[in-house]
Amino acid sequence: MTVSLPDHANVIAPPPLLFLGALLAGFALEIVWPTSFVSGLARIALGSALLAAGTAVMRSGFSAQRRAGTTVPTHLPTDAIASDGAYAWSRNPLYLGLMLLYSGAAVFGDSLWVLGLLLPLFAVLRIGVVGREEAYLERKFGDAYRAYRNRVRRWI
Repeated sequence: MTVSLPDHANVIAPPPLLFLGALLAGFALEIVWPTSFVSGLARIALGSALLAAGTAVMRSGFSAQRRAGTTVPTHLPTDAIASDGAYAWSRNPLYLGLMLLYSGAAVFGDSLWVLGLLLPLFAVLRIGVVGREEAYLERKFGDAYRAYRNRVRRWI
């Protein structure tokens, strides 16, 4: 009897939902136990810079995936390896972009709780999403993915 694996990464949850869940949990904690770590112009400048950087990285990643002719949602099959644009310097630019956007929200919201949840969120993302995606891509694309993986760093 042959067991066939699904033609997708089988991640634990859609990554945007993981980020949204952590963000909502952080702001809920903020309501119960308020924190503060940055204010005034520093909050606006840093928050804006993080949001702009996250948006730019994600736009470049989405464009590269579109050019490669592959899908973005993790529950769908990957048809090709995107390797240009943001994917030329990060194997996970969409998640890097989400982390920057999330950090920008933490700064704008002046919430140490939201910022503090970034570390456990990163661990869940690394193990439950990225690790599974990398195993799937290696199974599906073999040497082509291994060559890409050896050429491009995971994050930056």
